[in-house]
Amino acid sequence: MVHFVGAGPGAPDLITLRGAALLERADVIIYAGSLVNPALLERKKPGCTVYNSAKMHLDEVIAVMVRAEAAGETTVRLHTGDASLYGAIREQMDELDARGIAYDVTPGVSSFCGAAASLCAEYTLPGVSQSLIITRLSGRTAVPEAESLRAFAAHGASMVLFLSAGMLARVQEELLAGGCRADTSAALVYKATWPEEKIVRCTVGTLARAGAAAGISKTALVMVGDFLAAQGERSRLYDPSFTTEFREGTK
Repeated sequence: MVHFVGAGPGAPDLITLRGAALLERADVIIYAGSLVNPALLERKKPGCTVYNSAKMHLDEVIAVMVRAEAAGETTVRLHTGDASLYGAIREQMDELDARGIAYDVTPGVSSFCGAAASLCAEYTLPGVSQSLIITRLSGRTAVPEAESLRAFAAHGASMVLFLSAGMLARVQEELLAGGCRADTSAALVYKATWPEEKIVRCTVGTLARAGAAAGISKTALVMVGDFLAAQGERSRLYDPSFTTEFREGTK
């Protein structure tokens, strides 16, 4: 059996209990070496074989899984954050389906959650934004035109950009062209929850300059929106006058 496991955003204690248990039982671990904290591999049992997928292409990854399955071994495919976001797991599942190899998925804490925690930020502030757009700037992997950063910027919602820290000048240009104010709050969070985490607060209009000054060009999230600076309205849920299934509100 193959277990796809989300490793969490970086800190080794932010993997889920289920993910940690699977790591400890695995006979084979294939981990995304360019992104996953290697400290997580300290959970492996003696005799476990470890492969770094940063040096492998898809066919090589699948070949390892096939050999392990033929030997009756358990494989953990360890992906950064949560594998459902930019994890390239569907193509692996398709290959396993074609070979009749069983698999399951254990979710992980995504870096967009880790980054918000590091900033003590809430994406969905009442009166500020009730939506979060998770996207990326088009690069070597294309983005559908309807999902362009310029198009999304027009919504004014909270935004998190993956895989875009190396193109900050273009990010800034597209956000401004889409209608973001130059003074809209922004932040760069480099390696959220890792010991070497770095946070840079700036604005959309100073994004490229701030990133360059901090030496940030990869492994960072770009966060954009008034949620980073504004104080939202009080939530209705905890308003004493608001009646819920569990509480009668005051008149």
